[in-house]
Amino acid sequence: MPQRRSHVAPSAAQTDLASALAALRESLDAPTDFPREVLAEAEAATAPTPALDLRDISFATLDPEGSRDLDQAFHLERRGSGYIVRYAIADVPGFVMPGGAVDAEARRRGQTLYAADGSIPLHPRVLSEDRASLLPGVDRPALVWTFDLDSAGLVDGFRLERALIRSRVQLDYATTQAAIDRGEGGPVDLLPEIGGLRIEQERLRGGASLNLPDEEVVRTADGGYAIERRHPLPVEEWNAQLSLMTGMAAASLMLDAKIGILRTMPQPDEQAFATFRLQTEALGRPWTTGRYGDYLRELDRADPLTLPVLQAAATLFRGAGYVTFDGAVPAQTEQAAIAAPYAHATAPLRRLVDRWSLAICLAVSEGSEVPAWVRESLAGIPDLMQESGQRASKLDSQTVNCVEAALLTPLVGSTIDATVVEARGERGTVQIADPAVTASAPLPPGTVAGAVVRLRVISADIATGSVEVAL
Repeated sequence: MPQRRSHVAPSAAQTDLASALAALRESLDAPTDFPREVLAEAEAATAPTPALDLRDISFATLDPEGSRDLDQAFHLERRGSGYIVRYAIADVPGFVMPGGAVDAEARRRGQTLYAADGSIPLHPRVLSEDRASLLPGVDRPALVWTFDLDSAGLVDGFRLERALIRSRVQLDYATTQAAIDRGEGGPVDLLPEIGGLRIEQERLRGGASLNLPDEEVVRTADGGYAIERRHPLPVEEWNAQLSLMTGMAAASLMLDAKIGILRTMPQPDEQAFATFRLQTEALGRPWTTGRYGDYLRELDRADPLTLPVLQAAATLFRGAGYVTFDGAVPAQTEQAAIAAPYAHATAPLRRLVDRWSLAICLAVSEGSEVPAWVRESLAGIPDLMQESGQRASKLDSQTVNCVEAALLTPLVGSTIDATVVEARGERGTVQIADPAVTASAPLPPGTVAGAVVRLRVISADIATGSVEVAL
């Protein structure tokens, strides 16, 4: 897939960048170090030993290279004309004592934050990257979803059980995609097949995936920083379908039980659709027929105008939030992009809300009462997630801004070409090709997205992440 890396090598700019990233951490008002009592409780924490033993199942994990906080493991099996998908989730509800020090600290944090110079975890690393993580070659308690799929990838039935598992191998996306492309066997043999069927089911439901290129700040071997922008690999999209399927199953369990927390998003209104149609026409890639999800799926990722189209489509994917309920089903239950009710229930090591979803789903599956601690605290979870989401968004965007300023520092006074990604009157968003930087810029009258403009770099302030360019 198309990928671009722009590099900030060790230099004065690199030193300034390191200082700026450290200052950004300080400005977040987010807890970084864990209090002593939290670490002590995490060290002593143990999860109940499940009665069900699934260690004979050859589970595998699939994550970015080098990951240690492994939330999910899978096993794929053909059965008749259909499939069995087992999806194991780290048993965080079993490790975290309700009302304890780890629980209270996790509620303060809300989610793991990923910074360029290291992560700020939701739970102490002894749990998130060790004893609760589904690392290979060790026994782990897990919450295992088992799905029966028919030949078209539709779910015929599913169940959730607490079980003891042992993952056999830790896979990463790039290596696994290369192995699939070479036709090699392994635990992901059926993933392209099942993932492709689930993508087709998404299409039939009327779902839509935006799949904007990832933008990530990474460390380089020479100690510098780089920005990598790339489209997700096919294996990432297939793998994501397993998580989406599980989230939909969790939502259905909670809706049936009339207690839970859903991830919702409203359908775009007609004005949003009309505006997007005009933008696609201006870009020369008009959306004229069919559903917007089908249109986005058919875009050519190698087309330089696809990025501006996806940027414009982002306005259709707004308004996501959480809704809680206990005793009555809410009026709004659907996540519009998924085209189904959906819940976050597959990343409890990294996201607070998933522990609540999993605790409810397990109780419902076992036919037991939903724990009192869940009911007592459920209504407050959306606010905690919103607060942590704002911190994560600020960290992500400001980190990229600082690195982009460092990339442009050597070019102050120079002229460069840039492609207009979004035009908003006299100003817009432009994408500079080399270095790979996105910036706000003045535009000539009548400029449309997709046009190429010539810019001069006026200034680049690494400390604030601000960049000024002029025509």
